[in-house]
Amino acid sequence: MSTITIPKKITNGKELIIISKLEWERLQKIARAKLSHLELEKGLKKALEDVKKGRTFGPFETVKEFKKAIKSRPL
Repeated sequence: MSTITIPKKITNGKELIIISKLEWERLQKIARAKLSHLELEKGLKKALEDVKKGRTFGPFETVKEFKKAIKSRPL
């Protein structure tokens, strides 16, 4: 078995963990999924606050009615 020496200045005295690329990719996938979930929760929370404060839009009977409302609405 080969031995690799890693200088302490590279890790700044902290622990160093070495994992396979496959395991790293799995961890990245999990992290991205968790971030997406947190962003979704944040957006949902904001949307529910909007509904509570009466900041809603619609419903519309037709697409034409919806388009008219969108064009007349300020940004």
